Amino acid sequence: MRVVLAEDLFLLRDGLVRMLEAYGFEIAAAVGTGPELARALAGSGPDVAVVDVRLPPTHTDEGLQCALAARRERPGLPVLVLSQHVEQLYARELLADGDGGIGYLLKDRVFDTDQFVDAVRRVAAGGTAMDPQVIQQLLARRSAGDRALGRLTPREREVLELMAQGRSNAGIAAQLGVTERAIAKHTSNIFGKLGLEVSDDDNRRVLAVLAHLDRDR
Repeated sequence: MRVVLAEDLFLLRDGLVRMLEAYGFEIAAAVGTGPELARALAGSGPDVAVVDVRLPPTHTDEGLQCALAARRERPGLPVLVLSQHVEQLYARELLADGDGGIGYLLKDRVFDTDQFVDAVRRVAAGGTAMDPQVIQQLLARRSAGDRALGRLTPREREVLELMAQGRSNAGIAAQLGVTERAIAKHTSNIFGKLGLEVSDDDNRRVLAVLAHLDRDR
């Protein structure tokens, strides 16, 4: 699996390269600036891009903008964005793209090797990997003025947050210590209250929920 990696801090970039190579990934390019990333995404045909939001020369949103531009040229290009903080504008801009194969992780998660590698693989396979803190802030921001979300019970909101992280019903059941049948019931209630069609496709249902939360922003 070919990876393009963009991170301006050399030590972190080098550590990520070593980590990914140890798990069998091929590093197509490891770069530290926005222009380098744009060239790498255009020329190396990666299976997934792991991209820091802020890159030189301006340290604003070069990484994200390069990734979005690449996805316009190659729809569905899997992109896992890394950020130091929860930046809702950037998270929403990525989610607004609409296709699968997206992720947004805080850099703290990089130090959990198994979780980070799992996220890269999940995004590369067309899935979704959203940091729980990002999901919580998106939910909190929308819930204040959203009657549909306001109708969710505390347990349903908990299930929704785990669902939005890309977890299956079985995974949510294991996390919460309840039966998979109970989670299926909660999931059905959530989709009903949000006016969304129930789907067994884990990625499509995550994107549907996030698209609902992001609309009319």
